[in-house]
Parts: sequence; C-alpha cells; structure tokens
Amino acid sequence: MNAVSPETPMSSQPVSTSRHPVAVWPWPIALGLLTIFGLLSALLGQHGVWLALSWAALSISLIVTVICLIRAWRGPSSKGGLS
Repeated sequence: MNAVSPETPMSSQPVSTSRHPVAVWPWPIALGLLTIFGLLSALLGQHGVWLALSWAALSISLIVTVICLIRAWRGPSSKGGLS
C-alpha cells in the first residue's frame, strides 16, 4: 500500500521555509555601523553634542543586544523558531 496516490507527482527537491541569507544581514550591519559611529564620536568629540550622540549610539546597540540575548535564553518562540 502506497500512501501517495499515483496521480500526485513527487518533487525531488525539498521545500525550504528558511529566509534568504541576505535577509538576515541588515540589522547586524545597522548595529555595527551604529556602534562604529558611537565609538568614533566618543573618540573624536569630547564635549557637547558628540558626547550625547556617542552615549545614545552605544546605548542603543547595547540595549538591542541585551534584549536579543534575553529572548534567546527564554527558549523557542510561539512561531516555532529560536527567539
């Protein structure tokens, strides 16, 4: 007994539900650029607006990293993936 009917063609290639590899990179690149901006503004501008911009840029990167780590440690999401 065959569970697949003879009229139904079987595909030889597996169905992939994962995202395209390029779709993963925009957020890490944005966080990297934000971190570089924060480090350079802290290094080159010691007073005034540059100090505030460096604090903001580095704080955003740190907060996003901590939130992602907490979500990863909690376990799989309800969507079936990790985090």
